[in-house]
Amino acid sequence: MAPSALRLASVLLLGVPAAAYVAPQLGSRRVVERRAAAIPEFADFAAAEEFAPESQASVFGLAAASLGVGAVIGWLNARRQQVASVAGAAALAMAPAAGLAIVDYDAVKYLGGSDKVDINNANVQAYRQFPGMYPTAAGAIGSHGPYKSVQDIYSIPGLTEQVKGIMKKYEGQFVCLPVNEAYFIDRINNGMYR
Repeated sequence: MAPSALRLASVLLLGVPAAAYVAPQLGSRRVVERRAAAIPEFADFAAAEEFAPESQASVFGLAAASLGVGAVIGWLNARRQQVASVAGAAALAMAPAAGLAIVDYDAVKYLGGSDKVDINNANVQAYRQFPGMYPTAAGAIGSHGPYKSVQDIYSIPGLTEQVKGIMKKYEGQFVCLPVNEAYFIDRINNGMYR
């Protein structure tokens, strides 16, 4: 970034908000006196409070804002590399942690990596190893559930006796594990295509 663009951006980002917050409003003394007079306990404090004249306060505020903005711009200009490093570290620290992801699932072997298939969590593609199961029987198992036992698959509505017979043939290859939300949601379409 060009030095003049950096200065302009610094003035806009730092100077404008600083002037808005530092410059006092006209008539601020009268507002404070009226509010304090409305509350009897604070009436004595309002009378004893010394205010600077409004013209002196606004000039002092603008001078302080100008000095502060100049100091910040000078510091940023002298330490560009350090500021960039701190900004990068802060962005990295604010990023969501990847440590919350499921890293290890004990029953991953039942999702298609062995001769047994988990009926609650496996994708329909895992049933391809059993001739006749894919796509009809596998789709019926994947689109229903969760199941409490392997025998629950026979109560899926709309199954023909032929499909139930194919399921019965491979019933010993099925396991029914508790639902894992990370895998249950992807039982029909896990986004992997051939």
